[in-house]
Amino acid sequence: MAGVYTVAQINSYIKNMFRQDFVLSRISVKGEISNCKYHTSGHIYFTLKDSDGVLSAIMFAGNAKTLGFRLENGMQVIVSGRVDVYERDGKYQLYASEVELDGLGDLYKKFEQLKQSYEEMGYFSAEYKRPIPAFSKKVGIVTSPTGAAIQDIMNISYRRNPYVSLILYPALVQGESAALSIEQGIKCLDALGLDVIIVGRGGGSIEDLWAFNEEIVVEAIFEAKTPIISAVGHETDFTIADFVADLRAPTPSAAAELAVCDISLIEAQIDDCLKRINLAMEHRLENYRHTLQRYEMQLKYLNPVTQIEDKRQHMMTLEERMQQAMFQLLAKKRHRMELLAVKLEGLSPLQSLSQGYAYVEHNDGRRILSVSDIKKQDTMNIYFKDGTVTAQALEVHNGKITDA
Repeated sequence: MAGVYTVAQINSYIKNMFRQDFVLSRISVKGEISNCKYHTSGHIYFTLKDSDGVLSAIMFAGNAKTLGFRLENGMQVIVSGRVDVYERDGKYQLYASEVELDGLGDLYKKFEQLKQSYEEMGYFSAEYKRPIPAFSKKVGIVTSPTGAAIQDIMNISYRRNPYVSLILYPALVQGESAALSIEQGIKCLDALGLDVIIVGRGGGSIEDLWAFNEEIVVEAIFEAKTPIISAVGHETDFTIADFVADLRAPTPSAAAELAVCDISLIEAQIDDCLKRINLAMEHRLENYRHTLQRYEMQLKYLNPVTQIEDKRQHMMTLEERMQQAMFQLLAKKRHRMELLAVKLEGLSPLQSLSQGYAYVEHNDGRRILSVSDIKKQDTMNIYFKDGTVTAQALEVHNGKITDA
């Protein structure tokens, strides 16, 4: 069909038209930076905007290295480069080669001068920083009552810990009266004896955030007795309040997370502590139980009744052993006595008497063993087996008796 083109052909044709336009090949555009992103490759992607429109822009890494400052959202700049078409997407954008501050450049210079001045006076020193309480119960907030910041803070605070009290001072955060309103809010909440105060607002240009660079706000933060968290703008936005505050939060939402503890974590820690306490108690009770059993056994052993029974049993054992020893000793003695009796019987005078021998003694009971013990006319008693004879010695003859 005649007159039908592909998408690539159309995009290429339009690109050639842009390239042939003398104005678009070298142009400077004035506007406010938004959606600024630094890519890991070094390229910078951003949007230029004014009250009536927006223009996508890109600055390649080679040109970005020549910048003497960092591009931030809200900056008023003049971007020089060319407007060209990105054929693949069929979109035109500004390819930036140079960027310079416009209009608010003086504010950035003033900001750097203020920052250096307060830093030299020691307002940023760590020794003046007060610690943020780990378990805040009352949190003050100085911000606009209609902005997104207060909603973010309320939502996150309620989610993390619904028991924390939030006290809002509705302040102006932009315009000529904003600095005075913020100062009054800080002083008012500081007098209430709160745990921590959040001072902040949502993002904006440097002009929108300028109230947080004013001297009365900086002095109010520095002189406050209550720890203060500064949460002004987005993560890339910085004000003097951020540096003088006790802690800077990149966003109001982050400030709520820093100020309000997560009660679920605390409950988990409490549960863990209870488990460890219960486990320790069980171990302790088990040890006491073993000790009690050991003492019980010792008590049974040391019990007087047990002692008496043990002693009685021991005495019975000793008694049995003694009886056995006595029986053995008596048996041994009896056997010995029987042996001695047999021996004694063999030596007994009666035994001799029964064999025809006699036993002779004087009348006074003295034994007569020899003829020399007898004198003539001595009276003596002669004992036989079957009786006694009293005799008188008529004659005494000395001499041994010989066998017949």
